[in-house]
Amino acid sequence: MDGQPLTDRSFTPSSNGRSQPPQTISSKDPKIAAQAATDMRNIVRRKLTGYVGFANLPNQWHRKSVRKGFNFNVMVVGESGLGKSTLVNTLFNTSLYPPKERKPPSLDISKTVSIQSISADIEENGVRLRLTVVDTPGFGDFINNDESWDPIVKNIEQRFDAYLEAENKVNRMNIVDNRIHAVVYFIQPTGHSLKPLDVEVMKKLHTKVNLIPVIAKADTLTDEEINAFKQRILADINYHQIQIFEGPRYELDDEETIAENNEIMSRVPFAVVGANTEVATPDGRKVRGRRYPWGVIEVDNEEHCDFVKLRQMLIRTHMEELKENTNNFLYENYRSEKLTAMGVQQDSSVFKEVNPAVKQEEERSLHEQKLQKMEIEMKMVFQQKVAEKESKLRQSEEELYARHREMKEQLDRQRQELEEKKARIEQGRPLEEKGKRKGFSLR
Repeated sequence: MDGQPLTDRSFTPSSNGRSQPPQTISSKDPKIAAQAATDMRNIVRRKLTGYVGFANLPNQWHRKSVRKGFNFNVMVVGESGLGKSTLVNTLFNTSLYPPKERKPPSLDISKTVSIQSISADIEENGVRLRLTVVDTPGFGDFINNDESWDPIVKNIEQRFDAYLEAENKVNRMNIVDNRIHAVVYFIQPTGHSLKPLDVEVMKKLHTKVNLIPVIAKADTLTDEEINAFKQRILADINYHQIQIFEGPRYELDDEETIAENNEIMSRVPFAVVGANTEVATPDGRKVRGRRYPWGVIEVDNEEHCDFVKLRQMLIRTHMEELKENTNNFLYENYRSEKLTAMGVQQDSSVFKEVNPAVKQEEERSLHEQKLQKMEIEMKMVFQQKVAEKESKLRQSEEELYARHREMKEQLDRQRQELEEKKARIEQGRPLEEKGKRKGFSLR
């Protein structure tokens, strides 16, 4: 496949219903190839002519989830006496909190916010849920509430740290998710606006948890007062740039789902009333609610309070979204900041998403670079060998020329000597001069 263009094939239906040959997208640039491979315009949705079976995937996921069970961790934050325990018992229709005992006045007043956690396994129609409710008794009950939110923030961060430590272990099969998936913040029904303590606590929490504000004991306000109070609360939240949880919107949602989500979000902050006991209405019905001299407040009646909408968001429609948002955004942001503060730097080439088209193109490019490098090295070796051979040949040639000159000079001397002897003979002179003897020299 080296040297061939990268292709991405998708079948497109023709005007007569038959499939045309696959389209081929060629590119030598990895970025362009990646964009072409992931471009939704190059993918054509087609109906299958027969049953394949992957439409059963939701049923497989359902069986796995029911077998494994679910867990949900919710924290309730608010001043004492706002009905937090009652509302939790009303939400899950169980006595999660036992009835509180009346205690005599005591001089031992704790000036710190404590964190109490209660867990219970509840089951509904064969579906098991591990519910954990974290309460914050003592919050907002002091004259000076400065930094009263510290135990709450530290508890949330400790749960993040525990999950991060569990993720970094060798065996990660049985990680227990103790992270806070939602914080229900109870606002005192003053009818005015958010108190400075409420604003400060929300600003500390909204980047770490899914924040859901509720107006506690809404039966103490009239409908007009509740609507005006909601507008003031939302204005304060927008002014201080506090992020509250909003239900996600998906592309494939139908009109009914979109309308339901819009209806839920239109009730934020939820004006709620909690009640664990059943009372009789004037028309003889048994309902969960509170009896007053002027009538009965029904908890499950949407015309009386927003309890049903709060339960829909928290449990029936958005529980998985709350958990997903906690894991994918809130926890990931905390994890990134934590690791960065520890000096850990991520190599982008390690955890990047691998696109097969880009990967193949990169491998082809690396292979071509390797071949070019080998070709250059072979040329350099060849040139070096040729240079060495030429140097040796030049040296041999010079030696031959030197020997040739030496032999020629020798022959020239011998010829000169012979010619001199020949001339002596012809002139009749002796070959050797007088006074010299062969083998001797006179001094």
